[in-house]
Amino acid sequence: MRKVTFITIIVLAALIFIVPQGFAQESTQKAASEKHPILCYLPNRIFDMLDIVRLRLRVGPGVSVGARVTKLTNVFVGFHSTLYAGVHGPRGEAEIPWPVGVENHGGADVSLVKASVAGPYIGPLETGIEFQAGIIGISFGICPYEMLDFVTGLVFIDLQKDDF
Repeated sequence: MRKVTFITIIVLAALIFIVPQGFAQESTQKAASEKHPILCYLPNRIFDMLDIVRLRLRVGPGVSVGARVTKLTNVFVGFHSTLYAGVHGPRGEAEIPWPVGVENHGGADVSLVKASVAGPYIGPLETGIEFQAGIIGISFGICPYEMLDFVTGLVFIDLQKDDF
Protein backbone atom coordinates (compact mmCIF):
# COMPACT_ATOMS: atom_id res chain seq x y z
CA MET A 1 0.00 0.00 0.00
CA ARG A 2 2.84 2.41 0.84
CA LYS A 3 4.50 1.65 -2.49
CA VAL A 4 1.30 2.56 -4.38
CA THR A 5 0.97 5.81 -2.39
CA PHE A 6 4.59 6.74 -3.10
CA ILE A 7 4.20 6.07 -6.83
CA THR A 8 0.97 8.10 -6.89
CA ILE A 9 2.73 11.07 -5.28
CA ILE A 10 5.59 10.88 -7.80
CA VAL A 11 3.17 10.74 -10.75
CA LEU A 12 1.14 13.69 -9.41
CA ALA A 13 4.29 15.74 -8.85
CA ALA A 14 5.39 15.03 -12.43
CA LEU A 15 1.99 16.09 -13.74
CA ILE A 16 2.05 19.30 -11.73
CA PHE A 17 5.64 20.41 -12.36
CA ILE A 18 6.96 18.75 -15.52
CA VAL A 19 4.05 18.38 -17.93
CA PRO A 20 2.78 22.00 -17.77
CA GLN A 21 6.27 23.28 -18.60
CA GLY A 22 6.29 21.23 -21.80
CA PHE A 23 2.86 22.56 -22.76
CA ALA A 24 3.93 26.11 -21.94
CA GLN A 25 6.97 25.86 -24.23
CA GLU A 26 4.87 24.35 -27.00
CA SER A 27 2.16 26.99 -26.69
CA THR A 28 4.76 29.80 -26.56
CA GLN A 29 6.36 28.53 -29.77
CA LYS A 30 2.94 28.18 -31.40
CA ALA A 31 1.95 31.69 -30.29
CA ALA A 32 5.21 33.13 -31.64
CA SER A 33 4.62 31.58 -35.06
CA GLU A 34 1.00 32.74 -35.23
CA LYS A 35 1.35 36.18 -33.70
CA HIS A 36 -1.05 38.90 -34.60
CA PRO A 37 -0.28 42.31 -33.04
CA ILE A 38 -3.91 43.47 -32.89
CA LEU A 39 -5.28 40.32 -31.22
CA CYS A 40 -2.39 40.20 -28.72
CA TYR A 41 -2.36 43.96 -28.05
CA LEU A 42 -4.29 43.95 -24.77
CA PRO A 43 -2.60 40.89 -23.23
CA ASN A 44 0.82 42.26 -24.24
CA ARG A 45 0.13 45.63 -22.59
CA ILE A 46 -1.07 43.91 -19.41
CA PHE A 47 2.01 41.68 -19.33
CA ASP A 48 4.28 44.69 -20.01
CA MET A 49 2.64 46.52 -17.09
CA LEU A 50 3.19 43.49 -14.82
CA ASP A 51 6.86 43.37 -15.92
CA ILE A 52 7.58 46.72 -14.21
CA VAL A 53 7.48 45.42 -10.62
CA ARG A 54 8.66 42.16 -9.07
CA LEU A 55 7.14 41.25 -5.71
CA ARG A 56 7.49 37.59 -4.85
CA LEU A 57 6.74 36.08 -1.47
CA ARG A 58 8.71 32.85 -1.19
CA VAL A 59 8.30 29.69 0.88
CA GLY A 60 10.93 26.98 0.94
CA PRO A 61 14.34 26.13 2.35
CA GLY A 62 17.28 28.45 2.00
CA VAL A 63 19.40 31.27 3.30
CA SER A 64 20.23 34.06 0.87
CA VAL A 65 20.51 37.80 0.53
CA GLY A 66 20.90 39.99 -2.52
CA ALA A 67 20.66 43.54 -3.84
CA ARG A 68 20.91 44.97 -7.32
CA VAL A 69 21.08 48.32 -9.06
CA THR A 70 20.88 47.34 -12.74
CA LYS A 71 21.70 43.91 -14.09
CA LEU A 72 25.45 44.62 -14.03
CA THR A 73 25.68 45.93 -10.47
CA ASN A 74 24.44 43.24 -8.14
CA VAL A 75 25.40 41.30 -5.05
CA PHE A 76 23.96 37.91 -4.11
CA VAL A 77 25.11 35.18 -1.78
CA GLY A 78 23.38 32.06 -0.52
CA PHE A 79 20.94 29.50 -1.83
CA HIS A 80 17.21 28.88 -1.90
CA SER A 81 14.80 26.50 -3.55
CA THR A 82 11.34 27.97 -3.12
CA LEU A 83 7.79 28.26 -4.31
CA TYR A 84 6.75 31.87 -4.89
CA ALA A 85 3.50 33.78 -5.21
CA GLY A 86 3.12 37.36 -6.34
CA VAL A 87 3.97 39.64 -9.23
CA HIS A 88 6.42 37.86 -11.57
CA GLY A 89 8.51 40.86 -12.61
CA PRO A 90 10.48 41.17 -15.88
CA ARG A 91 10.07 38.15 -18.15
CA GLY A 92 12.92 38.57 -20.63
CA GLU A 93 11.06 36.57 -23.28
CA ALA A 94 7.52 36.02 -24.54
CA GLU A 95 6.00 33.93 -21.77
CA ILE A 96 2.97 34.19 -19.53
CA PRO A 97 3.95 35.76 -16.17
CA TRP A 98 2.25 33.24 -13.89
CA PRO A 99 1.70 34.60 -10.36
CA VAL A 100 3.06 31.36 -8.83
CA GLY A 101 6.12 29.30 -9.62
CA VAL A 102 9.38 27.76 -8.50
CA GLU A 103 12.57 29.74 -7.96
CA ASN A 104 15.98 28.15 -7.42
CA HIS A 105 19.09 30.23 -6.95
CA GLY A 106 22.40 29.41 -5.35
CA GLY A 107 25.97 30.65 -5.31
CA ALA A 108 27.49 34.10 -5.26
CA ASP A 109 27.35 37.13 -7.56
CA VAL A 110 29.37 40.30 -7.14
CA SER A 111 28.79 42.90 -9.87
CA LEU A 112 30.12 41.45 -13.13
CA VAL A 113 31.39 38.20 -11.60
CA LYS A 114 28.60 35.64 -11.62
CA ALA A 115 29.25 32.32 -9.91
CA SER A 116 25.67 31.35 -9.20
CA VAL A 117 23.28 28.94 -10.83
CA ALA A 118 19.86 29.73 -12.21
CA GLY A 119 17.95 32.51 -10.48
CA PRO A 120 15.22 34.68 -11.94
CA TYR A 121 15.66 36.87 -15.01
CA ILE A 122 16.81 40.34 -13.95
CA GLY A 123 15.73 43.30 -16.09
CA PRO A 124 18.48 45.48 -17.60
CA LEU A 125 17.84 48.43 -15.24
CA GLU A 126 16.11 46.59 -12.40
CA THR A 127 16.78 47.79 -8.87
CA GLY A 128 15.79 45.53 -6.02
CA ILE A 129 16.47 43.44 -2.96
CA GLU A 130 15.84 39.86 -1.91
CA PHE A 131 16.34 37.63 1.08
CA GLN A 132 15.49 34.15 2.23
CA ALA A 133 15.62 33.32 5.93
CA GLY A 134 14.95 29.68 6.67
CA ILE A 135 11.63 28.88 5.02
CA ILE A 136 10.31 32.36 4.17
CA GLY A 137 11.61 35.07 1.90
CA ILE A 138 10.80 37.96 -0.38
CA SER A 139 12.06 39.41 -3.64
CA PHE A 140 11.25 42.98 -4.67
CA GLY A 141 12.40 44.93 -7.68
CA ILE A 142 11.37 47.71 -10.03
CA CYS A 143 12.62 48.16 -13.59
CA PRO A 144 12.37 51.59 -15.30
CA TYR A 145 13.30 50.03 -18.66
CA GLU A 146 10.14 47.92 -18.44
CA MET A 147 8.19 51.16 -17.93
CA LEU A 148 9.65 52.41 -21.19
CA ASP A 149 8.82 49.07 -22.85
CA PHE A 150 5.21 49.47 -21.67
CA VAL A 151 4.92 53.03 -23.01
CA THR A 152 6.50 52.22 -26.39
CA GLY A 153 4.34 49.09 -26.59
CA LEU A 154 1.29 51.34 -26.74
CA VAL A 155 2.44 52.20 -30.29
CA PHE A 156 3.55 48.61 -31.16
CA ILE A 157 7.27 49.08 -30.40
CA ASP A 158 8.54 46.14 -28.29
CA LEU A 159 11.92 47.14 -26.82
CA GLN A 160 12.25 44.00 -24.68
CA LYS A 161 11.18 41.60 -27.45
CA ASP A 162 8.82 39.88 -24.98
CA ASP A 163 5.48 40.40 -26.74
CA PHE A 164 3.51 37.51 -28.19
